[in-house]
Amino acid sequence: MKKILLYDTTLRDGNQGENINFSVEDKIRVAQKLDEFGVHYIEGGWPGSNPKDIQFFELAKNVDFKTACIVAFGSTRRPKTHPKKDSNLQALLNAKTRAITVFGKTWDLHVKKVMSNTLKENLAMISDTVAFLRSQGREVIYDAEHFFDGYKANPQYAAKTIQAAVSGGANVIVFCDTNGGTLPFELQEIMEQIMPTIPVKVGIHAHNDSGLGVANSLAAVKAGAVMVQGTINGYGERCGNADLTAIIPNLQFKMGIPCLPDENLFRLTEVSRYVSEIANMPPFNGRPFVGKSAFAHKGGIHVSAVMKTSEAYEHMDPENVGNRRRVLASDQSGKSNINYKAREFGIKLKENGSDSRKIVQEIKRLEHEGYQFDGAEGSFELLMKRLSGQFDPPFHLESFRVTTEKNKDQPSKAYATIKISVGSKEEITAAEGNGPVNALDNALRKALNKFFKAGLEKMHLVDFKVRVIEGQDATAAKVRVFIESRDEKRIWSTIGVSEDVISASWEALADSFNYRLCKAVDEKKGKKG
Repeated sequence: MKKILLYDTTLRDGNQGENINFSVEDKIRVAQKLDEFGVHYIEGGWPGSNPKDIQFFELAKNVDFKTACIVAFGSTRRPKTHPKKDSNLQALLNAKTRAITVFGKTWDLHVKKVMSNTLKENLAMISDTVAFLRSQGREVIYDAEHFFDGYKANPQYAAKTIQAAVSGGANVIVFCDTNGGTLPFELQEIMEQIMPTIPVKVGIHAHNDSGLGVANSLAAVKAGAVMVQGTINGYGERCGNADLTAIIPNLQFKMGIPCLPDENLFRLTEVSRYVSEIANMPPFNGRPFVGKSAFAHKGGIHVSAVMKTSEAYEHMDPENVGNRRRVLASDQSGKSNINYKAREFGIKLKENGSDSRKIVQEIKRLEHEGYQFDGAEGSFELLMKRLSGQFDPPFHLESFRVTTEKNKDQPSKAYATIKISVGSKEEITAAEGNGPVNALDNALRKALNKFFKAGLEKMHLVDFKVRVIEGQDATAAKVRVFIESRDEKRIWSTIGVSEDVISASWEALADSFNYRLCKAVDEKKGKKG
């Protein structure tokens, strides 16, 4: 059985995606993570194009990559220039990588109208470049840019460009769907036509402009490709590149074609989220296999079936890719959802079903008011515990006051005064912040620290979102506030709803602290947390 070689281009092609800009240090960290994951080739960048990529390859020389081969990327020689005198090719050699990827033009439209070159000279540029790099002892991967568009326009010339790379000694020929417009059946037909003429390994490099990057990559493997190029999370220019986080499990679990050791696959979700964190891109919940919602169930009928047998509504075990099953609570929930969540949270409900019915009814009422608990599991857990008599809030708000101050040419400041009660004791505390919610957070934290030793200094607010529920009331509309918090062990989300954004923020903030204090109590008692 053939094994697929994984070629990651997140650090080069992925870095061309909108709002993505890896620093040199970022690129080293991502490369190390991909190496640990078991990726075979990691494209580090184009050393002839910018100082950042040159620095990456200098730093990479001192990193002990145990699995991956670091690859330098560049173009064929310039027209009418000897390879030895081409500065880009010299920069590729100076990167000191074992393998080099070069791209050349396949589509005669690019040769004549974009490069203003001749078809004959383009063939010479391809063969000369590959032969020169091979003579320097490098493994050469040749990316046939715009291959499928070029083949459809002029199949004879497209085939000649491939033969030029083969004659130069290329180790791997990679067919590129650079514009991302080829359909899977077209791609497979074209590959099956040309594959018999290619005596070396073949790969695929697909873009996602038609939403088919993954499908085209799998079709190429079906047609004989043994190298798949892509990026983590599908990052890349325009609509992105083929997403390796979907390609890898499809190859291994669906097609039975190995590409990574089985013991590495459970780290797929971790790798996806690590790269999104480094790229400063919010994780896409709906991303197949690794997204937060990939194995989430909301409808009561679905949940009831999944509780009996997971394959009823799941195409695979989420743990195989390091993800987990999630059951959501909403106004579409039935008792099955509530019973599942109770087991997940370690909450004991009455066997006669009265607690479940009460919780379902309250969820429906609150969601009619604008709450949305499938995005606020911290608040939902507190709600379940309160309605089942297993939660007594450790503190109560008596009052708060927030003021903001803006002076000319100075950043705004906010000041908050709060009064809370803990049992029979009351505490009034004031604090300032860079905004009203931050000021409330600081004041509440300051007050609670006088009553509780629960490690609140390790708890941090990491995300704050405001959503308008009904827009027709303009600035008087009801708003929904989500707050995401974390400590050294967990991340949790809470919600608040009100016509007043500060009141909604307070509600979400109070739930966040209540959740953390509740977990501290559970941990002392040795409960699940």
